[in-house]
Amino acid sequence: MKKILILINDAPYGTEKAYNGLRLANQLNKAHEDVEVRIFLMADAAGCAVAGQNTPNGYYNIERMLKYSINKGVKVKICGSCADARGLKNIQLIEDAEISTLAEFTEWVADSDKVISF
Repeated sequence: MKKILILINDAPYGTEKAYNGLRLANQLNKAHEDVEVRIFLMADAAGCAVAGQNTPNGYYNIERMLKYSINKGVKVKICGSCADARGLKNIQLIEDAEISTLAEFTEWVADSDKVISF
């Protein structure tokens, strides 16, 4: 089984990098059963995993997109020091999105067939 790691660095809103990274993750998961997709949220992307996001009607919602990914079996990890630096460690995060470490991110990179960065 191929392993693809998608690294997202940008905030959930303001640019479309998180949106496009999640679109890719969800399409890969949908179209390729032989691919294991993993997402690592770093820097401002740690905010992508905050629960309770409220966006205007007709606007994409990163929380819903991330939950969809998780429900389809995608593993989602959040850089712990990035979350801590942004005051996110003690707030409600999306269920099954896990605080992680640089060491675990390093293992995912080494274990992946492809790493895609947004």
